[in-house]
Amino acid sequence: MIIEALRVFVTVSEQRHFSRAAELLNLSQPGVSQHIRNLENELGAKLLHRSPKHVRLTEAGDILYQKAKRILTLYEEAKQDIQLLQDQVTGSLMIGASFTIGEYVLPKCLAEFAAMYPLVAMQATIGNTDEIVQAVRSNELDIGLIEGEAHAADLNITPYMRDEMILVAPSSHPLAAARFVDAELLQNQVWVLRESGSGTRAFSDQFFSDAQIVQKRSYVFNSSQSVKESVIAGLGIALLSRWIVRKELESGELSELPLNKERFERHFSIIRHKEGTASMALTMFIQRLLSSNL
Repeated sequence: MIIEALRVFVTVSEQRHFSRAAELLNLSQPGVSQHIRNLENELGAKLLHRSPKHVRLTEAGDILYQKAKRILTLYEEAKQDIQLLQDQVTGSLMIGASFTIGEYVLPKCLAEFAAMYPLVAMQATIGNTDEIVQAVRSNELDIGLIEGEAHAADLNITPYMRDEMILVAPSSHPLAAARFVDAELLQNQVWVLRESGSGTRAFSDQFFSDAQIVQKRSYVFNSSQSVKESVIAGLGIALLSRWIVRKELESGELSELPLNKERFERHFSIIRHKEGTASMALTMFIQRLLSSNL
């Protein structure tokens, strides 16, 4: 490569000695001599005056030395710029999230990631857990973030943060004044639920089954926001992620009903197709999720 030959020429010129240049470059002295001969043959000019004790530049050699120094500097700058380009996180991400994550957790995460990697184009899709799972399985999404569980042999599932589920009621509800509520107090209540297929609905159904709770009546909505607003309006009570109702609990629009001093948690999980490829953008996004202190 011409760059290697120029590097050898510059080193010989500065050391004024073939053997010292060979030692610095970790080359044999015949190898150094060959590089110089190749340059002289290519340029059709003698570049060095050789003597047993030292070498010195010819007029042509001096011209080449000045230009070669600039060429080598520009070459190193180009290598650094190319390396930076390769290290840049670019590309696009198709991200899916179930409603609780998509509406209350993901926006902040995306904003922080976009600030760190502004060249990554991102598109987010929000659906219930089953919808996001199916979209990842069909490769419509690069990554899915779901609440609750997923069972599919073709998916990699990685829990990445905990989510607390709490029972909430309008502040005017009779149970809002209770120090704690148990299964007996929850019998024959009106419930506001998510639709089947959502992680929140799966958690609620399991809770009803474990506590053997009989519902007086239930109303079903296909978003957590609708469930929350319905509870605020007095339609009934609901089990929701604390993420969803933090502001309303602080403002007093909703009350938390302590479930007999119990704490209910579930995981938020990252899902990816086992045969999917991981771009640099996706790898960095996953690292961001796993290192999140949210």
